[in-house]
Amino acid sequence: RVLFRSFAMWVGEMISDINQAILLVTEPGREEECMIRLSRVGYDNTIGYLEGGFSSWKQSGKEIDTLKRISGTELDEWFKKEQVLLFDVRKKSEFDSEHLLHSVNIPLNQLNAKLDSFPKDKSFVIYCAGGHRSMIAASILKQRGYDNFVDVTGGFNEIAKTSSLPKTEYVCPTTLL
Repeated sequence: RVLFRSFAMWVGEMISDINQAILLVTEPGREEECMIRLSRVGYDNTIGYLEGGFSSWKQSGKEIDTLKRISGTELDEWFKKEQVLLFDVRKKSEFDSEHLLHSVNIPLNQLNAKLDSFPKDKSFVIYCAGGHRSMIAASILKQRGYDNFVDVTGGFNEIAKTSSLPKTEYVCPTTLL
């Protein structure tokens, strides 16, 4: 639900051409609301929607892709086996407030410009605050041919509760202004 409320903002962040044709794949019954939300931020070129949403795509037998997601606890186990690279796709201010040591901050809205930061020959982990932005990042990375990464379910919020990986000291975001 959080992602749905902010999806139009993320379209604005990620698609710079307001004339880009958009085909919606949404929950059945939400098509009109999605078009209105997009229109409010200047995206008036919605060419239609997939009848029945993603379920109809899957039922048609068309190709789909999946993503491996792990918990904060699984991240610890994985990290013990292999010193994987960690990528935090939250905003810089969120990252500066607290993050996993040795993680690299590449905010979601800068991902396309910094694709060369992600290795194609080595495993890595992506995370955000709650798991929504990292799913968008994962979709972009998959589309660009990356298949050597996992996403952390629940993002940094989950990691902070369940992982023993070292984190920076928390700094209240208002002190960073």
